[in-house]
Amino acid sequence: MDMQRARQILSADETVTVLHNGSPIWIKSLSSKNNTVMVWPIEDTGEVREVPVAELVEVQ
Repeated sequence: MDMQRARQILSADETVTVLHNGSPIWIKSLSSKNNTVMVWPIEDTGEVREVPVAELVEVQ
């Protein structure tokens, strides 16, 4: 995924399914400077992680 699409998903009114390493996540915030996003797992109350935006996959 690229930063522009991550930004669109973050501001979208509808829910968009996004995966990181095969697990569904929520995008919490973006860092254009580092090309990273802060994410947390949907199905778990796990901790927020910073990951490269390129590792995110949108499920169509």
